Amino acid sequence: MSTLQLITALMPLLSVFTLLVLCRLPARKAMPLSLVCTAVLAYFVWQMPLLQLSAAIAEGLIIALTILWIVFGAILLLKVLQQTGAIDRIKQGFSRISSDKRVQLIIIAWLFGSFLEGAAGFGTPAAIAAPLLVALGFSPLAAVVLALIADSSAVSFGAVGTPVLVGLAQGTPGITPAELQQVAVLAISIDIMVASVLPLIMCVLYCRFFSAVQSWRAGFAMAPFALLSGLAFTLPAYMVALLLGPEFPSVLGALIGLAVVCTMAKRNILLPPPSEPATVPAVTLSRAEPGLLWAWLPYIIVALLLVLSRIPQLPFKAALQSVSVSWSDIFGSAISVSVTPLYLPGSLFVFTALIAILLLRGSAQQLKTAVQQSSTMLWPSFIALAAAVPMVRIFLHSDINNAGLTAMPLALAQLAALQLTDVWLLMAPLVGALGSFIAGSATFSNLMFASFQQAMATDAGLDGHLVLALQMLGANAGNMICVVNVVAAASVVGLNGREGEIIRYTLAPMLYYCLSASLIAWLFFL
Repeated sequence: MSTLQLITALMPLLSVFTLLVLCRLPARKAMPLSLVCTAVLAYFVWQMPLLQLSAAIAEGLIIALTILWIVFGAILLLKVLQQTGAIDRIKQGFSRISSDKRVQLIIIAWLFGSFLEGAAGFGTPAAIAAPLLVALGFSPLAAVVLALIADSSAVSFGAVGTPVLVGLAQGTPGITPAELQQVAVLAISIDIMVASVLPLIMCVLYCRFFSAVQSWRAGFAMAPFALLSGLAFTLPAYMVALLLGPEFPSVLGALIGLAVVCTMAKRNILLPPPSEPATVPAVTLSRAEPGLLWAWLPYIIVALLLVLSRIPQLPFKAALQSVSVSWSDIFGSAISVSVTPLYLPGSLFVFTALIAILLLRGSAQQLKTAVQQSSTMLWPSFIALAAAVPMVRIFLHSDINNAGLTAMPLALAQLAALQLTDVWLLMAPLVGALGSFIAGSATFSNLMFASFQQAMATDAGLDGHLVLALQMLGANAGNMICVVNVVAAASVVGLNGREGEIIRYTLAPMLYYCLSASLIAWLFFL
């Protein structure tokens, strides 16, 4: 590969990092520039045919619309709850569990977010958890950063096991169900020692950078409670993966964790003194306000709908997927795209928002206001996603070219393999993170790199199952900095234009996740 071809393959990564993180341009400006640079270099240097290039962009625009629909549904549900007063009641409910922001962060972002990841995946947890944290008094920046960090460990078994059952299974032809199970158990075994620390990292970051009283000490004071909260998810997830398989570790692990952590918080077990004054005032709400159960009911409904619609054994998944809009062989290329609108989480969010208006006795005017507010917040995200996703699709579909090269991400991985075979245990999770950063999906990262990781394990004399487990964990970590996820989560809380700042906060936890996974694998599993 020539130097110019290497620069071309790196362009999506270099341009995003330079424009968003270093130059601090808002995503609505940075991503169109990145798209233009990537497209021009792909055409002239990688020699992608114009037909392939155009089809990749068209596919990306359609996928961007599906992401926007998810964002719109998440915002609409929140706005309906705000209009009807349900959010105020939820705030009051949290004061009964704990008024400590650190505890609220663990319950909402780490545990409730993990449940949503296990049920639906694909960016849903941050889209729901971030605005809920804002409603509880967190700053929008804190809410997005911490929700993205939290939405990592559960990704291994997100969307009812899709990263394993689809990503690894299809990414490594010939792998048996028993081997998939072995890889999944290895991944969660490493995660017990790596991901269980994430709630503490979240508390430390919150207390140092986002709290009203900024202090490292207040974050580390949460260590006993936070570490136990981490284990309250990872240990049950391990047992479920070991006994039942990869479909439900995140869902059941999160539910068990919620029961354990809420009980600990209510009884003040292992909790240090509050680090800042309580922000949920103990006021008496009017009788017109919904009760606590009714206030939470829309979130309970959407969670149940997500779970029920993702279980293949139930009829709901097939029914929702029966309505499909497809565009095969776009512009005569081999690229096709298919959308199942009823199956998208955004449709379930919108449906739940309509039910919430009825359950919470909201008015038509309140619904109209919620729709207007939600629509207004989408425009900056539309520009950013309409550029970011097509850029990603160009990157992934660059295998069709006249230069005789593989697709750009595989070319980068192969180049790394030439130089870094001897330290591949360190590189394996970073390659997984690269896949998620590019594609916005751990499932796609596993699809793209699993067979490559197997080949590298053979060349390096490593256990192939262990390297695939590290691929899974790296794909989890990449979710923290994935541009598509960052843009979507930022737009839900009205934080458009600060995507680079978000990535600067999530980059260090991402590196911790990857490097710690490699270290644990080397110490305990070689």
